[in-house]
Amino acid sequence: MSYGNELRTRIAEPGTTPLIGVYDMYSASVAAGHYDGMFVSGFGFAASHYGLPDIGFIAWPDMLSFVQRLRGAFPRHHLLVDIDDGYVDIDVACHVVDGLERIGASGVILEDQKRPRRCGHADGKLVLPLAEYLEKLEAVLAVRGDLVVVARTDATEEADILHRAEALAATDADAVLVDGVRSAEGIRRIRAVVGSKPLLFNQIAGGRSPRLSLGELTDLGVDVAIYSNPCLFAAHRAMDAALTELRLADGRLPAAEGADEIGVGESTRLLARNLGRPRPVPVARASAEV
Repeated sequence: MSYGNELRTRIAEPGTTPLIGVYDMYSASVAAGHYDGMFVSGFGFAASHYGLPDIGFIAWPDMLSFVQRLRGAFPRHHLLVDIDDGYVDIDVACHVVDGLERIGASGVILEDQKRPRRCGHADGKLVLPLAEYLEKLEAVLAVRGDLVVVARTDATEEADILHRAEALAATDADAVLVDGVRSAEGIRRIRAVVGSKPLLFNQIAGGRSPRLSLGELTDLGVDVAIYSNPCLFAAHRAMDAALTELRLADGRLPAAEGADEIGVGESTRLLARNLGRPRPVPVARASAEV
């Protein structure tokens, strides 16, 4: 079975499928020990690869290179990739989608933002005319093989959100994502207009959407929950704390053996798992109850 069909089958199962945002190979190595699905977030990629905010700086060859490394290290995990607006041009979007499918991506998310683009939970988002976005989406759908394609809208006005969500659900896209939904009631309204089409929900710390459990999302009819940057934000906090403590200790490193600290031994053991030997994949799924 192809990677796309494997993800498609997983999405169709009962409950809400979690996909965890990873931003580099190390964060993916940690996440792989907890969940069987990863999300390559544009926010995390721009931050880790360029040290820049998520406003359109990503170069598509860099994204393909990263996903190729991910697939080589994690041959059995689901990989959903954020390709923003398809890197502006329809022809580029189609080329990127074809390339990602060839190297083993499970799926992509294509948004309807126009430049200058923004993080989906930021102010100042602008969207393409619906017809223009649908032309790009249909072109991408025409070139994909089994790759899962998620149609995403960044509309901010309720009437436009519902209109676009309904239009996206009527295409051959595999699922619909409305980014920056502000309430559980908003999710219910979107669920109603997309009908039987699978629905994604994006959770990001400090974002505009409510913090909901997988069980709560299942009850709202959400099929996939993407967690954009839990690893990136956790690393930020941990690195800042570690370096603060190092300064306070006059440069003396904390003891790693027999303590909660990570040292060279545990780090090396983690990375050694990526050498290509078969390994079990964890399963995480919401129950039908909250």
